[in-house]
Amino acid sequence: MGLPCEIELVSKFENLNFDGVILVCEKLDDLKDSLSFLKKPLEDLKQIDDSVGKSVTVAALDGGLKRVIFAPTGPLNRDYDDVRRFADAAENGIKRAIKAGCQSPVLVTVKNDKFKYASFVAALGAMQALYVPLEIREAKPEKKNKLLKLGLWSGESSPYLIPTVDAFESGRSLVRDIQGSDPERMAPPRVADYVTANFANTNIKVEVVSDCDYIEKNYPCLGAVNRAAKVVPRHNARVIKLFYEGSGPITDTLFLVGKGVTYDTGGADVKAGGIMAGMHRDKGGASAVAGFFQILEKLKPAHLKVYGTMSMVRNSIGANGYVADEIITARSGKRVRVGNTDAEGRMAMADCLCEAKEMAKNEVNPHLYTIATLTGHAIIAMGPGYSIAMDNGPAREIQNSLKLRDAGDAVGDMFEISTIRREDYVFHTGKSEYEDILQCNNAPSSRTPRGHQSPSAFMIMTSGLDSHGLDSDHPLKYTHLDIAGSEGKFPGIPTGAPITGLYSRYFVPRIK
Repeated sequence: MGLPCEIELVSKFENLNFDGVILVCEKLDDLKDSLSFLKKPLEDLKQIDDSVGKSVTVAALDGGLKRVIFAPTGPLNRDYDDVRRFADAAENGIKRAIKAGCQSPVLVTVKNDKFKYASFVAALGAMQALYVPLEIREAKPEKKNKLLKLGLWSGESSPYLIPTVDAFESGRSLVRDIQGSDPERMAPPRVADYVTANFANTNIKVEVVSDCDYIEKNYPCLGAVNRAAKVVPRHNARVIKLFYEGSGPITDTLFLVGKGVTYDTGGADVKAGGIMAGMHRDKGGASAVAGFFQILEKLKPAHLKVYGTMSMVRNSIGANGYVADEIITARSGKRVRVGNTDAEGRMAMADCLCEAKEMAKNEVNPHLYTIATLTGHAIIAMGPGYSIAMDNGPAREIQNSLKLRDAGDAVGDMFEISTIRREDYVFHTGKSEYEDILQCNNAPSSRTPRGHQSPSAFMIMTSGLDSHGLDSDHPLKYTHLDIAGSEGKFPGIPTGAPITGLYSRYFVPRIK
């Protein structure tokens, strides 16, 4: 897994083999010294085109560079301006450069004192525009690259910018490959094959659990979701486990559990009314786990130990499918009454989270995460473009969600914060003597009060993490990330969220 084209660091504009400049800055007056040659052509164009500085424009340049594509960021000094303006401008600039016939542009980002990572974020914005879907690369290799080469300009020597962009974009590309590909290309067994091949001969260890009977015994909630798909071998569930250990000393041990629903029909509670389209993207959490490990493989942080679990399953419709009213005994021993088979994501993760909890007790400074495109309520509550972070008591004590938000703000991978409240635990407490826990009500999350918060409580209760809160002798930190809002528009290309912000929470990107 690598970059979508060759990338070269450019520190001066002499003897360059490029055919254009993509200029990302707020205004032309920001151009100083070595960049001043870009200013006059754009000022001349502004005399006849009032859109210069307001939208992406193209002006001719003398010499081999041929053209300058000016992609303005817009204002950067207001209360609500953030570093994403650089990513948006770079993405728009790349798209315009391609339309102009440019094959090897230099991306020039004029830095702003307010945004330390502007060059890095702009480069990732450019990469978003350059990504080519896996199915296209496989079916039409001649279309695997949109550009031949991309230069990244740096006003000062920076040996770290290229490898850092390479690492993060490789991770985001792996997320997109898995999450964005259709339900057959990335059915659970094929996801397992793809991940195994990707990490072959690396320092990432991969183990795949493929026996459905074993899954039903050891991950019974996941096994229940898998039942309807079990009769179709190419759709059978997989539990993919990944492991990374830095050279040490280890200061943080992370457990990442990702929802990998390769297609969500809703099951017996079928998604009706045309809302099933796009449900191949319901594997974004598990895809993010794989992408996070790709960054680990590239950057090899010494202080981290990371366990990952990708809970891959298809929520199919069939005579063998699980149904509302069933009572399933989870790995933790808790009796769970199913309320809605379309709440399959929490079922897919709960037992894997329980397993992570069992392992975490013996690790250094453990922190458990679940990552999932879990609820429509997340989009309604926070809008598109934002992951939501929710801490249990021990994680809230170290202000983990705040640290995630600050890290994400710096690199343009944003988090909003929600709180798990007592009402969420009450909501999922069993309503009769038959069950300990109620999986869900029978309404969509978007029509359920606290629809994105309460699933966190369900996973805490079902996994047995409720015995490791602030009141226990062995508290364990846990954070749930709902990425339904940040995973990107459909139809369209997945964003790769939240791995840029999540990794930056533990290891600040090095660009200088």
